[in-house]
Amino acid sequence: MPNDAQRRLRVLTWHVHGNYLYYLTQAHHDFHLVTKPGNPPGYAGAGGVLPWGANVHEVPAEQVASQEFDVILFQHKTQWDDDRVNLLSDAQRRLPRVYIEHDPPQENPFEQRHWVDDSDTLLVHVTHFNKLMWDCGATPTRVIEHGVIVPDGVRYTGEKERGIVVINHLRQRGRRLGNDVYADVFKHVPLDLVGMDAQSAGGLGEIGNLELAAFSAQYRFFFNPIRWTSLGLAIVEAMTIGMPIIGLATTELATVIRNGESGYIDTNVAALVDAMQRLIRDPKEARLLGDGARKVAMERFHIDRFVADWNETLRHVTS
Repeated sequence: MPNDAQRRLRVLTWHVHGNYLYYLTQAHHDFHLVTKPGNPPGYAGAGGVLPWGANVHEVPAEQVASQEFDVILFQHKTQWDDDRVNLLSDAQRRLPRVYIEHDPPQENPFEQRHWVDDSDTLLVHVTHFNKLMWDCGATPTRVIEHGVIVPDGVRYTGEKERGIVVINHLRQRGRRLGNDVYADVFKHVPLDLVGMDAQSAGGLGEIGNLELAAFSAQYRFFFNPIRWTSLGLAIVEAMTIGMPIIGLATTELATVIRNGESGYIDTNVAALVDAMQRLIRDPKEARLLGDGARKVAMERFHIDRFVADWNETLRHVTS
């Protein structure tokens, strides 16, 4: 019989961010995803193109209360406010609880109190910046930084004398995601925008999860115009294949990229335009910066470290 440190845990969670969930399920436990008819946001289960493992299962919402789990892993306010009350049984509500907070506060950058106000729930932030900005009260917190997987053999080539921007729904999400920064830089630097509804902002459209790394690899650099966010997985994935990163020196990105070593960050957009134009003229510098970015990614965002952190966290809350 396996001891408690080896036993596979039964984890109930939701499909909120597809790539993040895929990386999370690399941990050697069984993940049960809540589904609803029509696969509305948050309840899509193991759909889509991601190569989900045999440890990923679906459980219809109406069957959740009759199942046995070891830990409940919340990932969205709706799940905490509504599903915790309406889907879970009384016994399930007493199980060990973890809430993954994927974002910094949206209503106030430094005063907003997190809705998980519970000394018996562990609040996991995906960046130290997020943890810094949220007021978490007496709720225990920890940080588990991203870990990513990129397709075997995909590496930066950078032959295309353009930058790539990867953001979903940039036009409708506005200034927080930097639609004005993107539009300003676009006047001076050749850029291609990809992501959901990219066409409405003059972009190319959506590229599939499994094709994005190879598609991005041909561009000279990756540009992130986002003012206020967590640390985008697309940035970490780009770093992992060896792409130089250009972006705003805000949020967690300010701790990830070092100027002249792995890319360029600044709060002066004109300085970023200068850096992009220089990389377009100088593919050798771009490659050196990309090598630096990959080194950081392999040291800081390796999937093995991510899985080890999550294994330790799940063991901690269920011990």
